[in-house]
Amino acid sequence: MTTLQKIQSKILSLDELKRALSVYRLKSKKIVFTNGVFDILHLGHIDYLAKAADEGDALIVGINTDASTRRLKGPNRPINPQEQRATVLASLHFVDAVVLFDEDTPYNLINIVQPDILIKGSDYKPDEIVGSDIVLKRGGQVKTVDLVEGYSTTLIEKKIKQ
Repeated sequence: MTTLQKIQSKILSLDELKRALSVYRLKSKKIVFTNGVFDILHLGHIDYLAKAADEGDALIVGINTDASTRRLKGPNRPINPQEQRATVLASLHFVDAVVLFDEDTPYNLINIVQPDILIKGSDYKPDEIVGSDIVLKRGGQVKTVDLVEGYSTTLIEKKIKQ
């Protein structure tokens, strides 16, 4: 298997994700979930995802589809299509699986994943994080990670336009 094939094998359909989750649970791995658009990968994303990965044994990342991103961010986003965004995230050694979701929130995906730990950036309050009810109900944890100041796709986009 080539390196690119190994990377692409971490981009999972829902059925593949369910099988992977069964294996993680069989091996008693602590499952961490986070989500986002991850349009132009930057230092802030890497820092955030690395901190999320440090919280458990298997990091699952949900990515908004292109249609979902347009609904949330406007007609000019995403800049990079979903296949490219998924491949870039899957190439990170500390990301175990990437899955796309088409809804405006990852609530249904979180319900499928049933993570031990749900992570979002510190710009969210834990009780405002989508899916926190699912995770807390099963005894899991909801955590926030401090973000690196000065890094965002919006800022990069503005800089490019200037």
